[in-house]
Amino acid sequence: MERITATYFIETPFEPASAAAVLAGEQSSGTFTAVPGETEELKARFAARVESVEFLETVSTPAIPGSESKDNQYHRAIVKVSWSIENFGYNLPVLISSLQGNLYEIRQFTGLKLMDIDIPASYANHFSGPKFGITGCRKLTSVQNRPLIGTIIKPSVGLTPQQTATLVETLAEAGIDFIKDDELLSSTANSPFNERVDEVMNVINRFADKTGKKIMYAFNISGETDEMLARYEKIVNAGGTCAMISINSVGLAGTKKICDQGVLAIHGHRNGWGMLTRHPLLGIDFRAYQKLWRLAGVDQLHVNGIQNKFWESDDSVVASIEACLKPMLGGYEVLPVVSSGQWGGQAPETYRRTKTTDLLYMAGGGILAHPMGPAAGVTALQQAWQAAVDGLDIEGAAKIYPEFAKSVEKFGSK
Repeated sequence: MERITATYFIETPFEPASAAAVLAGEQSSGTFTAVPGETEELKARFAARVESVEFLETVSTPAIPGSESKDNQYHRAIVKVSWSIENFGYNLPVLISSLQGNLYEIRQFTGLKLMDIDIPASYANHFSGPKFGITGCRKLTSVQNRPLIGTIIKPSVGLTPQQTATLVETLAEAGIDFIKDDELLSSTANSPFNERVDEVMNVINRFADKTGKKIMYAFNISGETDEMLARYEKIVNAGGTCAMISINSVGLAGTKKICDQGVLAIHGHRNGWGMLTRHPLLGIDFRAYQKLWRLAGVDQLHVNGIQNKFWESDDSVVASIEACLKPMLGGYEVLPVVSSGQWGGQAPETYRRTKTTDLLYMAGGGILAHPMGPAAGVTALQQAWQAAVDGLDIEGAAKIYPEFAKSVEKFGSK
């Protein structure tokens, strides 16, 4: 029987192998004490097992509260634990309960983070994964051989549907590929969802009829399941190509329900991500995280950006992009969404570090606050990525491209 193996980064005042054994027992057939029904036969079939323990180091201060060490020694290690898929079958919520449930509560640990998951090949027979991914999103936006250039409607909340549509028209004329609602906007007092869809899609459809290019607009449908399905249908009927879900808020089951509809590309916004990963010894690493959402079926997934406005390091962002681009289950493409304080100036370093243009490159203020206007903001990002692929640095690109040069003047010191 196939097994799923999870890799954890742990810290414990106990011997790491013993602590790992507690984790395996607690998250499968065991509990804090032996019970009569836990026979050797049962354990052989259903108990999680510790596959390996790799000791890393010993520190004197615990990362988070847990059992205290009498000698101020807390041991760190990488441990691998596996479960038979008989325990949960192809049920994603129960899989998460096994790999990420009460184990964070176990007092034997003063640090624990899920780093990676090895997904068995049979999961490809039960989860279709992203319906569009990189290839499909490129086809929907008619963009090849460069990143998709996108932006976010700003101000995040407060614009009317008509004001939003006016901004979309400006961006369309500028050559934008992708626009999305902010995650804070769903259906507000002055921007009802259905009215916003009608106004925005009227602009996008007219522009598509004129030029042959349909802009991908990610309408935020996050909500209760029935509400999301109704909003999804509204977008489809209006001729849209994309919906956005705040995946951490909606959850795996709700997100998968929407992805399973299979008509719209799904933009997975990971707001709340810092809560899950910011502590180095608590939560989940992006390598494991993105695999779960690929199983659920999201087509686009946020990865932050180089020199971003948040806490995440460039190394972490690069690792996240690489994780999204690594093949999974024979396909399961997911498009990395680079965002957070981006403008054209980060393009050369992003390309140097990743050597890929398979990205959705998002800039809010970097486009909308361009000193020559939003249209020049779009042009400046296109110029920046062309310069990056051509091997030019910021200074070299600014000498050639006037719109990008103005971006450097505006954003270069930020």
